[in-house]
Amino acid sequence: MTPLKVIVVDDEQLARDELCYQLEQMSAIEIVAQASNGFEALNAVERFEPDVLFLDIQMPGLGGFEVARRLLDRED
Repeated sequence: MTPLKVIVVDDEQLARDELCYQLEQMSAIEIVAQASNGFEALNAVERFEPDVLFLDIQMPGLGGFEVARRLLDRED
């Protein structure tokens, strides 16, 4: 089984570290990138084409909901 490619996005390093640690315990998941803000997240999505994004809702500049909206708009 091919692991799911995951990107973890959170402006708090400790939160990213903890989530990545938990996800790394699952063999079906490969963390391909981390991002500390929404703009980095959009770039990482373009570069790595993940299967799943873990998005923090409140981040400076571009929050998780806005990242999701922009990604959905790209699909159209």
